[in-house]
Amino acid sequence: MRLLQAAFSLMAEKGRDNVAISEITEAADVGFGSFYYHFESKDGIFAALTEWVFDDFADGLERLTSGLSDPAEVVSVCVRHTLIRARRERLWARFLMREGFSARALGQGLGQRLRRDGERGISARRFVVGDLFMSVLATMGTILAVIAAESYAADAAAGAARKPMGDEGRFPERAAAMVLQTFGLTCAEALDVANRPLPPGDFAHQTRESASPESSTLPSQQR
Repeated sequence: MRLLQAAFSLMAEKGRDNVAISEITEAADVGFGSFYYHFESKDGIFAALTEWVFDDFADGLERLTSGLSDPAEVVSVCVRHTLIRARRERLWARFLMREGFSARALGQGLGQRLRRDGERGISARRFVVGDLFMSVLATMGTILAVIAAESYAADAAAGAARKPMGDEGRFPERAAAMVLQTFGLTCAEALDVANRPLPPGDFAHQTRESASPESSTLPSQQR
């Protein structure tokens, strides 16, 4: 749907508050009537986008990790796949960076699942965490910081003044290892889990297919 595609591109680049409905309709080449036929307000179209970015992606991760018994591996796979997708789909990454600490992101979708996985790890005595909420915040912060670092590296790739940041190709594994240490694993344990093969499945293909808001996987807040 052109309205969703336009809103996604504009909000990823400029942020929700800096995008007007008129900009969305102009970019989509439709009138206001078409917009209000599908959405009651800018909040409605934004809700559709955040549901896709946070909830649908989290649902896909849950399907992928459903056969894993180790809570640490579940968290590792989720972190790695999030960063892999952000590397491949830079517009998706920008949207996640802008909204990653929103109330919706923390209370639903990725944040909610991460807290639940943390609770499972604590119950299984796999994680040793004094403050689960702070561990979730630290994990989200790590993910967003790595996305920002990779974005910087990509933008500066052709520049002579680029500063090296280590083995950038291993960012997903390095980030997963750091997150697992936040949850109480030793450095050796965290590195082992973070470098395990990703579980088989077509999740990578599914995320490519759902990358466009025009696909049927992206919901709209229709009347």
